[in-house]
Amino acid sequence: MMRHRFQPGRLFAGLVVLGVGLAYGLDAAGEWDLPPLAALPVTVGGLCLAGLVSALAFGVRRHRARLAEDAAPPLRDLPMDELRRRYASMPADRRDAAGEPHRGRD
Repeated sequence: MMRHRFQPGRLFAGLVVLGVGLAYGLDAAGEWDLPPLAALPVTVGGLCLAGLVSALAFGVRRHRARLAEDAAPPLRDLPMDELRRRYASMPADRRDAAGEPHRGRD
């Protein structure tokens, strides 16, 4: 199985929904008396907190990625840079011919 990122927001959302399901299960078994709409605010509040946790985790990951990006060594010359250097070093008459779009048969 491939490894994946730990996502604390999904964990929190899963625990909230599992807890609400457990509460309804205990109510159905007669162990606990749960008002019919009591779990709705708990579920909505828990999912909002899960969204906040996800946003915070995303912000931390982005911050760490930016720090790693700043510490990365500079890139070598890219192929496009080489093409630009060659184009700039061409004589003007060849540059004009190279810059014209290809025309098909008239």
